[in-house]
Amino acid sequence: MSQTAHLTGKFQSIFHTTKTPRTFFAPGRINLIGEHTDYNGGHVFPASISYGTYALGSKRDDQKLRFYSLNFPETGVIECNLTELAFNEKDSWANYPKGMTLFMQESGCEILQGADILFYGNIPNGAGLSSSASIELATGVLLNGLFDLKKDRIKMIRLGQKVENHYIGVNSGIMDQFAIGMGKKDHAILLNCQTLEYKYAPIGLNDYVIMVIHTNKRRTLAGSKYNERRIQCEQALSDLQQKLSISSLGELTPAEFEIHKHLIRDEITQKRAKHAIYENARTLEALEKLQQGELHHFGKLMNESHRSLRDDYEVTGLELDTIVETAWEQDFVLGARMTGAGFGGCAIAIVKKDKVNEFKYTINAIYKEKIGYDATFYIASIGDGAKEILEEC
Repeated sequence: MSQTAHLTGKFQSIFHTTKTPRTFFAPGRINLIGEHTDYNGGHVFPASISYGTYALGSKRDDQKLRFYSLNFPETGVIECNLTELAFNEKDSWANYPKGMTLFMQESGCEILQGADILFYGNIPNGAGLSSSASIELATGVLLNGLFDLKKDRIKMIRLGQKVENHYIGVNSGIMDQFAIGMGKKDHAILLNCQTLEYKYAPIGLNDYVIMVIHTNKRRTLAGSKYNERRIQCEQALSDLQQKLSISSLGELTPAEFEIHKHLIRDEITQKRAKHAIYENARTLEALEKLQQGELHHFGKLMNESHRSLRDDYEVTGLELDTIVETAWEQDFVLGARMTGAGFGGCAIAIVKKDKVNEFKYTINAIYKEKIGYDATFYIASIGDGAKEILEEC
């Protein structure tokens, strides 16, 4: 039985209906390089992956919204009315689709009827592969399809970010929603987070694969030091603006930063700015190297990125460092780094295709000895962005 057929059966059983729902899918994302640059007006280089969130829905005749997640069956069906979409802590995970529905309405979309919506995600919870943005965009494309809203995709992406910032309360940038909304099979996206200019870059892996390694250490952005890092970068920018006419750290080159870094009074804040500026430069270089087919050089840039995230931005931690530093020691690994916000979550590595099993065994043996539990491994195939699934592939 296909995934869509299986989920359709679940939908009909849970919502006690014979209706056939429409099926939508929004991927998760990995960021190949360019970490913590998005909210600093720099560039990122993400790609949407084959893991993600399915959303199945059908319209109702009233104004009731009913949500159910196969990932959180203990919460049961969560109900609300189209006129009652304010954040409510007791609604748990359903606040993400509620927030997306509210902001779609506020942006002028006519959503006059309710809907029954079933969610199922195969992104590991807390992995840092952006399951929350995946739920937001899955909800967005579902509402767009069910109610024939013809919503512009970039505007929908911005609404997803607004849900994170103003509804959930996480001060994140736009990268996650953009990568998920605009993803393209076998391509990464170089995105200027300040202007939203973007270009696709084909990922030619040849004899290599991108491995995602989940630390299995749960991380929650809202409760982490993510917002603290953002505040530190804003302070660094404010210090630099005493002499420089810039609106973001992403406007500076590393050479310009070295000349003016003395303006940043606090040593820690200066390190945070250094990461953002040097990482932006690495990201632009990464695009160039991939376009030239220089995968080995791209791998070196990944390694430099992790060192900067470990030493200057300080968002890695023992679990991520153990995985990445062990990966660096394997001669069949071109590069490895943490991906996502850090504080747990996932690392990625470019691994020789015929060495995948050896990679898993070696990394996990050392990880388990040092950390005390297993890591989980996935091969990330790069797929399309959020869309309706019209037929099972």
